[in-house]
Amino acid sequence: MAANPSNGVLDRLLDPVARCLTAESAKHLVALRADPLAQNRIEQLAEASTEGRLSPEERAEYEACVAVAGLIAILQSKACALLSGQVGA
Repeated sequence: MAANPSNGVLDRLLDPVARCLTAESAKHLVALRADPLAQNRIEQLAEASTEGRLSPEERAEYEACVAVAGLIAILQSKACALLSGQVGA
C-alpha cells in the first residue's frame, strides 16, 4: 500500500481491534482470502478500471473493494505482528 498520511489515523483506530485478537483469531485473520466469486468480481472490476470502462456504479463498487481490502490488509498485518510477538506493531 502506498504511503498515505491518513494511514496513521486508521492504524491508531484499528489498534484496539487488534488488541482483541486471540492467537486463534489472528491465525484465521491471516489466512483470510476472498472467496472465488468475490475474487472474480474484483478482477473484472480491476480489468474494466484499467481499460477505463467502469460505470459510476462499478467505480464505486471497485473503490469500496479496494478500501475494504486495505482495511483487511492492515488487520492482517496486526495479526501477524501479534503472532510473531511484536506487541506494538
